[in-house]
Amino acid sequence: MTTIADLLPNLVALRRDIHQHPELGFCEHRTAGRIADELRGIGIEVHEGIGVTGLVGVLKGKREGIRSIGLRADMDALPFHEATNLPWASRMPGTFHGCGHDGHVAMLLGAAHVLAADPDFAGTVNFIFQPAEEGQGGARVMIEEGLFDRFPCDRVFALHNWPGLPAGTISTRPGAIMGAADKFNIKVAGKGGHAAIPQDSPDAILAAASLVQQLNTIISRAVPAASSAVLSVTQIHGGDVHNVIPAEVTVGGTVRTFDPVVQDRIVERMHGMLKGIEASFEVRCTVDYERYYPATINDPQAAADALEVAATVAHAELAAEPAPTSEDFSFMLQQRPGAYIWLGQGTPDHAAPLHNPQYDFNDSVMETGIRLHVALAKHWLV
Repeated sequence: MTTIADLLPNLVALRRDIHQHPELGFCEHRTAGRIADELRGIGIEVHEGIGVTGLVGVLKGKREGIRSIGLRADMDALPFHEATNLPWASRMPGTFHGCGHDGHVAMLLGAAHVLAADPDFAGTVNFIFQPAEEGQGGARVMIEEGLFDRFPCDRVFALHNWPGLPAGTISTRPGAIMGAADKFNIKVAGKGGHAAIPQDSPDAILAAASLVQQLNTIISRAVPAASSAVLSVTQIHGGDVHNVIPAEVTVGGTVRTFDPVVQDRIVERMHGMLKGIEASFEVRCTVDYERYYPATINDPQAAADALEVAATVAHAELAAEPAPTSEDFSFMLQQRPGAYIWLGQGTPDHAAPLHNPQYDFNDSVMETGIRLHVALAKHWLV
């Protein structure tokens, strides 16, 4: 029988090939094609075009059973330059697998190989390969296009590599594990005029500067100390030349929370600040505020089961606190009970954080990820 050790050389090669040919959200045509070919090659039923480039592989166990499980891997890359200089570095300038989704694909394909070779379970495994996780809501689109209607899942799990954990350590927690992600873009409109005659022109830059300072007080003064939240201003745009007061300045950023009540409070406080800025500086403020990813909330029993199963595979530990980063697997967990799980990949050679130009997935943890996927499926499909 083929072992995981036998599979690993080809899976590492596949992972590095995907890394060399990264594709952005909803454009993962080559990646999805490679996945479909791999699944069909081992006799798994493939359904393509779910959420544009998403696909699902369906494998039924050799024993009768009504239970089903979904195992999800994301496929998309990020829009920035790689700086690793590795032999398998991205060949696509400005596009880079800087979050390890190439590794996630390889691990889930490895699990598909193992389970297809010995489908000694009762029920159905749905291998979900999802597009556009990086800010575009590919999970939501797949759900809207009938993911769970067409491929029922009693439980759904996702595995994400985590550089902050020692390589091979598996970690998760009940309840919130990743934050809700909001983004805001505020337009501050003045009048515009000559920089030497500021008294004739409401100053959008001065108003924006005051606004940035005030926004940074929201967390410390409007959010209870026991609650976790982050507000970061990440963009300020305004002005073209040194002697003109611009008519408009934009201020943008992100908010991360774990509690909808706190989320509402931050938005309320922001709108109150904008009214104050308008009155103080004689400008007009408009805000485009989007709650694009909800918090990722693990089902308590599914998280407990995941930790129990993980302990049979590797070192497993309860995550002490959630991460403020976000994940669109949250949409799947709103529809089905399940858990989001971290797989440590930290070593001296793999210390770069996610979304960093020096990041690369640690191939040495691939076997642990495969074993965890397989164990989760067999645990649920008894």
